[in-house]
Amino acid sequence: MSKSVIIVGSSRKNGNTTKIVDELAKQYDIDIINLSNYNFSYYDYESNNRNDDFFQLIKGIIDKYDTLIFATPVYWYSMSGIMKVFFDRFSDLLQIEKETGRKLRGKNMAVLSNSNENKLDYDFYLPFKKSAEYLGMNYIGDRHINADLIKKTQNLEIAFIK
Repeated sequence: MSKSVIIVGSSRKNGNTTKIVDELAKQYDIDIINLSNYNFSYYDYESNNRNDDFFQLIKGIIDKYDTLIFATPVYWYSMSGIMKVFFDRFSDLLQIEKETGRKLRGKNMAVLSNSNENKLDYDFYLPFKKSAEYLGMNYIGDRHINADLIKKTQNLEIAFIK
């Protein structure tokens, strides 16, 4: 049985992204990890940040979940800063924690985005798709949700969430 987690990266713990994720988690019985609850820093070529929360967090995610759903608001046509920092730290999984990084192979990745727009250009998802490809993960889909419209509905149909 495949176990899924939604990894939330937003500057607000109780913003629209979190509200959407909370609703989806209830609806589909999925775990949530909010990156704001962890202390990890930018990628560092000298690996001086080895003792922050990143390695413990990513190892727990990899060991427990088969599907990683990244949820982010749209900030300046891109993923949130905290999500970008989290993705940048995947470089550590290719350099100093290679065995951990190899465990991402074959896992599923999906993306939830939200803003006050009805849709996004396909290139918003390109960093996620290319990261999944590079890491040997299966990119199984993405869904953009207009934050204004979520207030009008309780049930969200998300094809890649089972």
